[in-house]
Amino acid sequence: MTFLPESVQEYVGLNVTMRLRQLLLLCVAILLGIFFVSVYLTSGAGGLDPPSISFPSGHADSGGGSGEQESSLIVRRLANDRQDGGTNGVPRPGKDVLPVEAEREKCQFIHIAVVCAGHNSTRTAMTLIKSLLFYRSSPLHLHVLADGPAQLILTTLFDTWDVANLSVSYYLTDKVKSFIDWIPNKHYSGVYGLMKLVLPHILPEDLYHVVVLDTDIVFASDVAELWRLFEGFSDQQALGLVENQSDWYLGGIWKNYKPWPAKGRGYNTGVILMDLPKLRALNWMAVWKRVTERDLPIMQSTALADQDIFNSVLKDFPEMVYDLPCTYNAQLSDHSKSKELCLESQTGFKVIHWNSPKKMQVKHRLGRYYRDDYLTFVAHDGNLLRRGVLGCSNMSIEERESGVIFDESCYDFERLADLKFRTHLYFIDYDYRSGGPTDLTLVAQLSFDRLQMLEPLCDHWNGPISLALYMTDAEAQQFAEFVLDSEMLSSRRNIGWHIVYKDGAVYPVNYLRNVALSQANTPFVFLTDIDFLPMYGLYDVLKDAIVQTDLLNQETKALVVPAFETQRYRFSFPANKSELLPMVASGDVIAFRWDIWPKGHGATNFSRWMEATSTYTVEWEPDYEPYIVVNRNVPRYDNRFGGFGWNKVSHLMMLAVKGYELIVLPNAFIIHMPHAPSIDIAKFRSKSQYRKCLTRMKQEFVRDLAKVYGMKATKYLIS
Repeated sequence: MTFLPESVQEYVGLNVTMRLRQLLLLCVAILLGIFFVSVYLTSGAGGLDPPSISFPSGHADSGGGSGEQESSLIVRRLANDRQDGGTNGVPRPGKDVLPVEAEREKCQFIHIAVVCAGHNSTRTAMTLIKSLLFYRSSPLHLHVLADGPAQLILTTLFDTWDVANLSVSYYLTDKVKSFIDWIPNKHYSGVYGLMKLVLPHILPEDLYHVVVLDTDIVFASDVAELWRLFEGFSDQQALGLVENQSDWYLGGIWKNYKPWPAKGRGYNTGVILMDLPKLRALNWMAVWKRVTERDLPIMQSTALADQDIFNSVLKDFPEMVYDLPCTYNAQLSDHSKSKELCLESQTGFKVIHWNSPKKMQVKHRLGRYYRDDYLTFVAHDGNLLRRGVLGCSNMSIEERESGVIFDESCYDFERLADLKFRTHLYFIDYDYRSGGPTDLTLVAQLSFDRLQMLEPLCDHWNGPISLALYMTDAEAQQFAEFVLDSEMLSSRRNIGWHIVYKDGAVYPVNYLRNVALSQANTPFVFLTDIDFLPMYGLYDVLKDAIVQTDLLNQETKALVVPAFETQRYRFSFPANKSELLPMVASGDVIAFRWDIWPKGHGATNFSRWMEATSTYTVEWEPDYEPYIVVNRNVPRYDNRFGGFGWNKVSHLMMLAVKGYELIVLPNAFIIHMPHAPSIDIAKFRSKSQYRKCLTRMKQEFVRDLAKVYGMKATKYLIS
């Protein structure tokens, strides 16, 4: 063995140590470089666009063609989505995509289509949408195929709901009825139950994927999980469906019925994933029409609406369908075998479908459990769902309000002027057309604790009514049950029931009045309060008075209906003025609030009214707040006034400034019925800050009146 001198050994040792140190420093430098480069790329620094995404060949998003063509098409879609803010469905990125793309995908819109027609269907649609919003992790774009009433209801609802990261597009059913109204349909959904067939034809050309849902569905999971299943589609698969969970298409439910052709058990169309480019490439409209024309002479009509036709098509073209996991459409009908076919082999249902005409009353072993789940969303406060998706830009209502400066001591009052109250018009079925040029609608508002006034009101007034009801989501459901359980109320189709959902500590009385007033579809309106009962026959009396006072030709006239009150709960209501006068003489009936607030109705001049046989004109006086009949184009109430105090006074002052003539009717009256005082009256009487805030609002209103009308308003401002 050869030995080196000590000096050489020492030199070699030092040299090796230095090289090891250099190597270690080089490794550290490389690691730091990799770290900073990754941070640079994921943060989008320097204004660079994210790199193009490469998808594995064979990804079937384009509906056919080579993997290279598919990848190119997908990249183009991503580029388009960056430009238009994400209005198209985009497939989930591949494994080689950087985290920034995963975040970008999270903020892409998931597109959902529903058919919603009629007043009542909007209630079930809202429960579906609440469940979608509750679980969502991505922005949603709703495509709603609606008739005229449903579009009005939903447009108002979404505008006032003001949910972040939610957009809505509407498509009128009248424009597509001709495509399907030639098909006889025995299903309770009628012609609307066939409209999902035409969605590929009417939805935008630049929309690629859409989840189609029935409105009698509630989600128990994030819809993004369902959306990602588009990734599993093959080149030929254009529809994603869950197998039907009853024996309907097997012919094992009833005797002597013949189901439409279907593949095996068939498929339920309550949940559909549609790949729209593929369906259009297959000429979907022509395909289903040809199959229907072939089978209809034999079947005579559809029994399950569009579901029969979808199944007949898939019987001929089974390669079109992608089988979704059964948990994404758990069907709860009387004959459903969802428990045996699905639940026992799964961890739980992700989408619950009440696909029975009985809905919540269905006889199903799992019905009771999932009914509670459904009713939880019915009662859930929709205001809590206004916030957007974390990390996706879209200002929530709280963020927008953060820039407004309110006086904290009067915050609840000041926010009334601009606050959007979630509003659901025509909560229950409505069908009324104006009955002529003198027709009029009774307009009022109420809270849940005044429901007992509804039946007496309907007994006294047979004309149209427009009511705004201030309630929580849970109370609204109880109210609907209350109406439907009442023979008198449920039989009336000329009452517009408009729900305004609770938000804040002050009762928004003038906002409610404006909602009810805006939905009156008659030439004239009778502006009253819910705790007054009209004299019997007042509807016809007022129509005659409209003619006699020439209200038809003079919009700036207001007919005053004198208001009385009684403190008796058991009370024989006077049929006419002749029966009323002895009650006034005995003290059983008095002029409204005459002993507490004589200014409110003193200008009506009750002494003169007792003797009057013809109309007479009165002058406006400070704090006058009569109940009146006016043209429906009357100026709206000032939303700043909520709770108790000056809400009607401010409105009458506005009419006076505008030159309205006040005409008292000699043979008309209403009577206030006794009830417990409202919370707002109690606050007014007991809290000095409440009264201070009201005084401030009065002053602001008067100043605003002066700014608009100048000298013309001087008389009213001084008083």
